[in-house]
Amino acid sequence: MNHAVVILAAGKGTRMKSARPKVLHPLLGQPMIRYPVQAALASGADRVVVVVGHRAEEVEGALADLPVAFARQTEQLGTAHALMAAREALAGFSGPVLVTSGDTPLVSSATLRALANALKEQGGEGMALLTLTLDDPTGYGRILRDPDGRVRGIVEEKDASPEERGIREVNSGVYAFDRQVWGFLETLENDNAAGEYYLPDVVKRYLEAGLPVAAVPAPDPSELLGANDRAQLAAVEGVLLDRLRHRWMQAGVRMHLPETIYLEPSVRLAPDVVLEPGVVLKGTTEVGEGARIGAYSVVEDSLLAPGAEVRPHSVLTGARLATGAVAGPFARLRPGAELLEGAYVGNFVEVKKSRLGKGVKAGHLAYLGDAEVGEGTNVGAGVITANYDGKQKHRTEIGPRAFIGSNSVLIAPVTIGKEAFVAGGSAINRDVPDGALAIARGRQKVLEGWVWRRREEYRKEREERS
Repeated sequence: MNHAVVILAAGKGTRMKSARPKVLHPLLGQPMIRYPVQAALASGADRVVVVVGHRAEEVEGALADLPVAFARQTEQLGTAHALMAAREALAGFSGPVLVTSGDTPLVSSATLRALANALKEQGGEGMALLTLTLDDPTGYGRILRDPDGRVRGIVEEKDASPEERGIREVNSGVYAFDRQVWGFLETLENDNAAGEYYLPDVVKRYLEAGLPVAAVPAPDPSELLGANDRAQLAAVEGVLLDRLRHRWMQAGVRMHLPETIYLEPSVRLAPDVVLEPGVVLKGTTEVGEGARIGAYSVVEDSLLAPGAEVRPHSVLTGARLATGAVAGPFARLRPGAELLEGAYVGNFVEVKKSRLGKGVKAGHLAYLGDAEVGEGTNVGAGVITANYDGKQKHRTEIGPRAFIGSNSVLIAPVTIGKEAFVAGGSAINRDVPDGALAIARGRQKVLEGWVWRRREEYRKEREERS
């Protein structure tokens, strides 16, 4: 018996104090709503329906690449009303329907399967609900059981007696229903202060009809953490981060002070990768075996081959480092930066849309943009490829084993030949042939005794003024 999953994601989330819909707030680089959707798909659901309402087009856009259907709840009149909105999207589906929320992103696919299986064990009849046991159940509806342990109802805290408030088993808001749920939904009333229709009221309908109601304890109470405000959002993200860190450490990644390391689910790490404190890994970053990333570096959408090294306080975005390449400390690699085997860029070197060949060295204070640098070339301090003329970008080509002296400017488009030598302080705007020396600077002029003469002139001027 297959199942469907309905995810309730129509609310505004006013406690977030944000114009952004609650379910679109990011968790580890992706919208919150993607987590419950991915769990639903991984649970083996035949159909996944997301109920949207507030700024529906944005929520739908965030899930456009996933195989889900959408249902519109034009008025937000409670959780039962939201489920009713999904009825048309599930037309013709006769299996169990699981219901979860877009703001509880930690519920796992295994937990959803367990809930579906609980209903199947009843022959597919009745309903099942996920419960959790809390040390402090304040704010939750309590699960009421008869002497035999069977569920006999849910009582909301405001309606509970002192004895009932002492119950620690509470309703999580995650359910599995058989096909009869649609008829029961039509019988609900909204005679409450908010004028809304609530899913916990459906439990009473099943019990009144003599249908079985199973309570499935959550294996991990943290799965039911909700994100209703910024503090809860941070708490949920902390759980996700802990899971990711543990997963990668179990896979052979060394993390120094793991609680300081931020990484996203899309990051891929190989065994023996070393991450120093404060490292941030984002996007589609892949780090090969034995690579090392230094403290407080940020690496996004980048590829580090086995044995590559990023030294502390460096920032890489859309970069590629081959085996043995080194960036940093304090390096900035922008999109299109590529360091081949053994290439090295050091302190305050910025590289953008440039390929540095094997063994290239740019130790400090340089900008290499829109350039091809041949293997073995040495780039001195203060070197700049002037790639922009105010209207468009131009490329600089530097041949293998060239030497670019400190404080030189290579004004693109320009080609520096193999084994050519550019003297320090030059401004080069014409091609330099292979093996040539290029000097482009004013001739040095020395005026002997000028300082002393000028000093004497200043002294006489001061005396005359006094």
